Amino acid sequence: MKFFASCGKGLEYLLTDELTQLGCARVTATMAGANVEGELVDAQRAILWSRLASRILWPIAEFDCADEHALYSGCAAVDWTQHVGAGHSIAVDAHVSGSAITHARYAAQRVKDAIVDTLRGQTGARPDVDVERPDVRISLVLRKGRALLSIDLSGGPMHRRGWRQVQGEAPLKETVAAAVLLRGGWPQVYAEGGDLLDPMCGSGTLLIEGALMAADVAPGLRRHGDLPPTCWPGFDLPAWKALQVEAIEREARGRARLRPCFHGSDIDPHAIRAARENAQAAGVEDVIGFAVHDIVTLPVQQNPLGVVACNPPYDARLAADPALYRALGDALRRAVPNWRAALLCGDAELARATGLRAKKSYQLFNGPIECSLIAVDPIAPPQRDATEKRALPEGAQMVANRLRKNLDKLARWRQQEQVSCFRAYDADIPEYACAVDVYTTVEGETWLHVQEYAAPTEIPEATTRKRLADLLLAVREVFALPRERVAVKTRSTGKGGSKYGHFDHRGQFLTVEEGAAKLQVNLFDYLDTGLFLDHRPLRARMALESRGKRFLNLFCYTGVATVQAAVQGAAETTSIDLSATYLEWLADNLRGNGIGGTRHRIAQADALKWLEADDGEYDVIFCDPPTFSNSKRANDFDVQRDHVRLLRAAVARLAPGGALYFSNNFRRFKLDEATLAEVARIEDISASTIPPDFARNARIHRAWQLTRR
Repeated sequence: MKFFASCGKGLEYLLTDELTQLGCARVTATMAGANVEGELVDAQRAILWSRLASRILWPIAEFDCADEHALYSGCAAVDWTQHVGAGHSIAVDAHVSGSAITHARYAAQRVKDAIVDTLRGQTGARPDVDVERPDVRISLVLRKGRALLSIDLSGGPMHRRGWRQVQGEAPLKETVAAAVLLRGGWPQVYAEGGDLLDPMCGSGTLLIEGALMAADVAPGLRRHGDLPPTCWPGFDLPAWKALQVEAIEREARGRARLRPCFHGSDIDPHAIRAARENAQAAGVEDVIGFAVHDIVTLPVQQNPLGVVACNPPYDARLAADPALYRALGDALRRAVPNWRAALLCGDAELARATGLRAKKSYQLFNGPIECSLIAVDPIAPPQRDATEKRALPEGAQMVANRLRKNLDKLARWRQQEQVSCFRAYDADIPEYACAVDVYTTVEGETWLHVQEYAAPTEIPEATTRKRLADLLLAVREVFALPRERVAVKTRSTGKGGSKYGHFDHRGQFLTVEEGAAKLQVNLFDYLDTGLFLDHRPLRARMALESRGKRFLNLFCYTGVATVQAAVQGAAETTSIDLSATYLEWLADNLRGNGIGGTRHRIAQADALKWLEADDGEYDVIFCDPPTFSNSKRANDFDVQRDHVRLLRAAVARLAPGGALYFSNNFRRFKLDEATLAEVARIEDISASTIPPDFARNARIHRAWQLTRR
């Protein structure tokens, strides 16, 4: 049987590991949860023992749902006598997406009506509705025209552990606290004799969760008191009681062994008072030491082993002060330099303000608030002797020498043009076939993006691995960067020309500058970073020509050309792309430059179809299509096959005196000038659009200017 365990966004992979450890046969991560194959007892064990799940949902019916009538009839077809006993109360939770039904509360009402009407017709009695503590809680998920009805076996939110007496101004969910502790490696560190410290403990959630985790206390044991979590008739009550007995025995053994190794402090005495009350309710007040003091007076800890778990203030209700984060980082380096840390920060910028070097960074949500969780190990790594110089292998030394030569050659140009993101190496030595791009953030941090090109099939894999390792040694040596600031990807071509690569999943965005624009890049999660460096001169040219004019960006990707045009004073911009991810990225880029309003339109659409249906007029048009696209949401596109149709449609939208800039990076592309000459004057401007850092690879792209006849 399959069931679903929901969780907060960003906890999915931790949850799959946890459910696998709890004995579930097969667990697959999905958005905000995990699909699980297992028996009813596995679901009940998860209710009792999962520290990360929000709900455990047992499906009972699934059906097509085109509208409210289909929803009602599909629910009415369920034999509700099998799920709601006589005299039981119910509640319905609904989650809807799509155009069929757009209001979750209305969908829940229709499900409730169907249940009540069906039971009244079959039994002559209707169940009561109790939204707070129902006997049976029903879940509806409506997505893509399909409705899924489930019994909420957990009976309510599983982040509630039953001990919270008082909460602070911005409470941390217990499930998120568990994730912070797991990312910090707390269970392992506790087993090795380490301590747990929260120097901004608030109402004590992290410390209490850490103590209960160390004591092997089942998080769901006291959630509902002595009652089962649900009165659903299918719930296996004897199995539940057996699980409870086992959990009580484990708790007794765990509490007996629990060490007093937990330390919490906060500048607010009211928060410390609340933390003590909560710890007392959880039965762990004897093992946690609380104190009132500022972060700058954090005492040095005696135990050489430990974890700092902390949730410093960051949301709208609590001031997010970078200076506070810097003080936190300074205090931890002084007090616990050799410990680990897991810090839940408001965003990546605040995380960087700590000055701590993150080994890993994760994006997750504390309720509706998106946060950045950084894992640091150790807090203050030992500094390498600046005079110590390790000899590089011969291949790595060759690459290092070439890198230094390239950097020297580009130095004057970079200074004159104020270029902070550029290509430093592009397979200059053929055996070391990689591209190395440098990204310097607005804070002055240097990051590297290394793309390994696919080696010929006749070269042994061990050889390519050794060459990549040598190249990485060289780039880290030349730029003096830690490993975590170097993103490494393999670019290769699959069947049909598709590109793929090996990526991290950090959710980490960096802010860089190009000209007057601030732009977000992501070096780790996608094939490309969000900023095509080779188009830098073309973007600058179009931006200047767009001042006071109307700019259209087709296949806009993350919209860097749009941002540049808007920053330079374009009267209007219109950006078209099929990817919601790229358009959201564009919207973030615009907001980051203080650009908004109806003059800057964004549309998610097939660019060619949109263009042929549009009747607008534009002064500058940028068209940089992919080589091909086989998206399920649009017709197949091939730039060689379709470029005449595309450019004819684009030229038709040019205002008098306007210019269309067309670019692509398909090396075998041939522009059909004879056909296009009927509608446009064409000029190959490729040479003027290749910047100095790409001069070694002048075929990185080709570009043309088209003006209407």
